[in-house]
Amino acid sequence: MRRIWLSGILLVLAVGVGFLFFTERPLAVTVVQPERDVALRIYGLGTVEARILSRVGFEVGAALTSLTADSGDSVIRGQELAVLHSAEQEARVARAQAAVAANEANLAKADAAVVRARAVLAERAAANRRQQGLVQRDVASAQRAEEAQRDEDVARADLAVAEADLAVIRAQGLDAAAALRQEKALLAHHRLVAPYDALVVARHAEPGTVVKAGDPIFTLIDPATVWIQAYVDEERAGQLAPGQPGTIRLRSQPSAEFHGTIVRIGIESDRVNEERRVWLTCTDCPAEMFLGAQAEVRITTGSRESALMVPEVAITGFDGHRGTVWTVQDGRLARVQLTFGTRDDRGRVEVAGGLPKGAAIVARPPKGVAEGRRSRPEDAP
Repeated sequence: MRRIWLSGILLVLAVGVGFLFFTERPLAVTVVQPERDVALRIYGLGTVEARILSRVGFEVGAALTSLTADSGDSVIRGQELAVLHSAEQEARVARAQAAVAANEANLAKADAAVVRARAVLAERAAANRRQQGLVQRDVASAQRAEEAQRDEDVARADLAVAEADLAVIRAQGLDAAAALRQEKALLAHHRLVAPYDALVVARHAEPGTVVKAGDPIFTLIDPATVWIQAYVDEERAGQLAPGQPGTIRLRSQPSAEFHGTIVRIGIESDRVNEERRVWLTCTDCPAEMFLGAQAEVRITTGSRESALMVPEVAITGFDGHRGTVWTVQDGRLARVQLTFGTRDDRGRVEVAGGLPKGAAIVARPPKGVAEGRRSRPEDAP
């Protein structure tokens, strides 16, 4: 019995010593160290886009007779891209030109009629003056004077009619000229030209196709307006501002790093993904860029001469401004609530305040950690 009791006591002592060893021995924990010259960056994922992108087509409908550009071609402003069948419209233009010519003939005839009416009026007015003078000297009868006055009045009315006819024909001439310009404009719409110096991204139709007004024939972009459209998490988007620099990595060229600048920040966030759009121009990107190609951007929002950057995974109850972390104080673990500031693209947050003097923040709290547990801090790698 004494041996049994002795064995039990030894077993209890061994368990107690083991418990004390595992609970009271210093626990090695990794702590965060202050860093110098910290660059604060925000990560965004996006695609290559073009600010000026146009899907061009005809303003009228007809059959395509020819296309002179294809995907990948560079075109200059005013260059012909495609032509529609235009025989019917050419006939309308010829008819409008004939109407203009007929109006010009009628205008010449009306001008001659006005000249003749003025001449007749001058003759009748002179005859009337003579008759009126003769009547005053009692040489001619009053009837002859009245007839002369009547002839002058009729000639004056005939001139007014001729001038009115001339005005009507001139107005008709303006209408005919406008109709001719309209028909010529419609004829010009049968020819599609490049609106600016562009790169043809896509060709949507082939010769012989009957197209409607507004159907896209080509998709064009201005190569000088290619930029990167990126999406940034709303939690980090508040640090963005136009003019901030950034680095760009294209998915197709992962080993190369290019440089850009924010030129626009979207005023409307994506309500589903909770992201904000930003656009960056690229200063040294390749000459050949592919629309829709994926790109990763890291935008520099600021820098710190010295900062304490804590991994977000080490923070509990983090609301974007405050959170709780494990710290090592006087060789033992303790929970402390801190306030945080700027985030970076590596999933870390800058400590803004609340850290007790002499305390070190645990970067990766081990499992089973408890308040008051003895610990031995180690620098983070």
